[in-house]
Amino acid sequence: MTEVDAAGGSAMPAGLKGAMAEFVDELKAFRENVDEKLQAQDKRMTMLDRKTAFRGRSPLSQAAEIEAPHQKAFAAYLRRGDDTGLRSLALEEKAMASGTDGGYLAVPIISEAVQEVLRTTGSLRSLATVVQVEASAYEVLMDKTDIGAGWASEVTATAETDTPQVEKISIALHELAAMPKATQRLLDDASFDLESWLAERIAEKFARAEAAAFITGNGSDKPRGILSVPSAPNAAANETQVGFVATGAAGDFAAAAPANALIDMVYALGAGYRANAAFLMNSRLAGMVRRMRDGDGRYLWSDGLSAGEPARLLGYPVLISEDMPNPSPGSKSVAFGDFRKAYTIAERPDLRILRDPYSAKPHVLFYATKRVGGAVVDPRAYKLLHMGS
Repeated sequence: MTEVDAAGGSAMPAGLKGAMAEFVDELKAFRENVDEKLQAQDKRMTMLDRKTAFRGRSPLSQAAEIEAPHQKAFAAYLRRGDDTGLRSLALEEKAMASGTDGGYLAVPIISEAVQEVLRTTGSLRSLATVVQVEASAYEVLMDKTDIGAGWASEVTATAETDTPQVEKISIALHELAAMPKATQRLLDDASFDLESWLAERIAEKFARAEAAAFITGNGSDKPRGILSVPSAPNAAANETQVGFVATGAAGDFAAAAPANALIDMVYALGAGYRANAAFLMNSRLAGMVRRMRDGDGRYLWSDGLSAGEPARLLGYPVLISEDMPNPSPGSKSVAFGDFRKAYTIAERPDLRILRDPYSAKPHVLFYATKRVGGAVVDPRAYKLLHMGS
């Protein structure tokens, strides 16, 4: 019995059998055609998935390839003095400098670690304005006088107002250097975290050097500090001088009402600067101030209520800087003001490192340099406390 007979269940006429056989053949051909199309579609989808997956992973792979040679080349230079990899890296792509100008730019990990330490130390940097520049100097415009103003009406002539006097202050960038050293045996140890060790040593030396310069620097091959600006009694100080308030006792506070000098200092500062003002003193002076009480027996000094919150004196934050002078006759041991407006720090963002295995054998020296400058741009924004009469 044929396949058509089985499907029909009984004998069929010859014409009907032919039609059924033709229909079955067409159905088989249609099925084969559909199967071919489905297989082709499946192949196209597989190829599309592969291409999409490759493109999705490509940026991650490229980023890894950009950073890995940079890190490896710098590590090879620090550990073995091999600068072949650094010389082969393109300057615009890898942020590396050539060795002709005295070293190579440190990798971002080291530079950022150093910057983080400098920002968190007890330095004027945490209160001042910090700008990053690519030039050898940074210029600031300071208004020495206010813009004139007056009332006007529709029927009367308006008089001319005063023209403000603007002074241009140029902050030169100076080279800050540190030279930590290590033994070659230590550098050959693969488990030694050289980058973290180097960043810690550089940051420690940089922090001490620049913190002192921001307070007492004389401007010669270093920043000019806040105590190097000419000062005068507050009632007689002009726009280029820092006003000071006297305590009334040589090297100490007055025996009667010692806190009055601090209160006078606060209100000697202009109201526009007091909103963001802070005290600046060293630990020895802070120990003297902590014992002061008001007329009701309450301490003027209050500690921070939460972690990271600075202590407060008369309601204003206190920054402890060991570079401020100890109390002595005639010293200016306390500063109070809005240091963000008073002081500007300009620095280049790069950190340069030169490896020197010859000068201190068997040690290897790492000569790290950074360019930074600082200066007072508005002497009216802070006041000093004169430990004398």
